[in-house]
Amino acid sequence: MGWKPCYHVALISLFFLFMGCAMQTKTTKQGSDLLQKKFLKTTIVKTVEMNYLLYLPQDFEKESKKWPLMIFLHGAGERGNDLELVKRHGPPKLVEQGRQFPFILVAPQCPLDRWWNVEELDAWLDVLLNELPVDRSRIYLTGLSMGGFGTWFWAILRPDRFAAIAPICGWGNPLEAAKLKDIPVWVFHGARDPVIPLQRSQEMVEALEKAGAEVKFTIYPEAGHDSWSQTYDNPELYHWFLKHQKK
Repeated sequence: MGWKPCYHVALISLFFLFMGCAMQTKTTKQGSDLLQKKFLKTTIVKTVEMNYLLYLPQDFEKESKKWPLMIFLHGAGERGNDLELVKRHGPPKLVEQGRQFPFILVAPQCPLDRWWNVEELDAWLDVLLNELPVDRSRIYLTGLSMGGFGTWFWAILRPDRFAAIAPICGWGNPLEAAKLKDIPVWVFHGARDPVIPLQRSQEMVEALEKAGAEVKFTIYPEAGHDSWSQTYDNPELYHWFLKHQKK
């Protein structure tokens, strides 16, 4: 009877030895064998809705030609679904007052509680270019405050689209400014701006200069955040835009 306990002990020892080997086999398996390589390709369809103002030059119907296009991006205070708000500032305000321009003007409206989405703007522009007789070598972009932000970032995303840009009291990413080295840029900012510090435009201008870009910088010594009124009232801005054409 004395040999049976030894037999059970031997079986138990063999069992744990087997389990230990199995566990060791699992833990020593190569990490690369645990990661499966997969590939995904899909199509995402996005619906873009955009309210916008459209201005056509006086001789638009008479002249069969391609027209320059100016895009104006408003600031945060004009967001919503009431296009009357977009007429408060910039070129739309001037048109409302009777000013005429020798180019097509479009001014989209950003929805409430959102920021400019440059991918949506880009899709909207694609539709406009299919509907309007636009000279694609003469597309100009400008905006104020939040629209200055939109101007910087849209141009950085699609530098191939614009012949010239004019961001006013906006901000951008200096690390990406070199992407604009082939686009003429005119930057405006108030030295006493309490909302968006002058430094934000200075950083972009310095980065552009370092990249060898053609950049102008206008600082209004006494202006606060509203550096756009005197900018858009100045005919020289529009003359400067119209001088430029993408090669």
